[in-house]
Amino acid sequence: QVLLVESGGGLVQTGDSLRLSCAASGRAFGPYAMGWFRQPPGKEREFVASIRWSGGYTDYADSVKGRFTISRDNAKNTVFLLMNTLKPEDTATYYCAAQTKYGSPSYKPNYDYWGQGTQVTISS
Repeated sequence: QVLLVESGGGLVQTGDSLRLSCAASGRAFGPYAMGWFRQPPGKEREFVASIRWSGGYTDYADSVKGRFTISRDNAKNTVFLLMNTLKPEDTATYYCAAQTKYGSPSYKPNYDYWGQGTQVTISS
């Protein structure tokens, strides 16, 4: 099995930055893509960003485009999410996931493995 562990969340103020990390372990790792999703309090989990593991092509939700940057280190089986100019509406539990089903990287059912989540809170 594949285990994913997120880190880097915290409590910050509007306009601050955070860098999230997700480390994969458990077996040889080679997904189609890695993605970040988030779940605000009382709402459903939503797509944030994805990166193809081999070629590095990226995709972003409109709400974070221009502010967030996803990257990866294939040799270390690690994916990152740099979040700049944070807003209160970015407050959520952030999850990394590994896509192992062919299809859109923004479609949640295409991801078979999920991390435990890391909390990001932005105060006004």
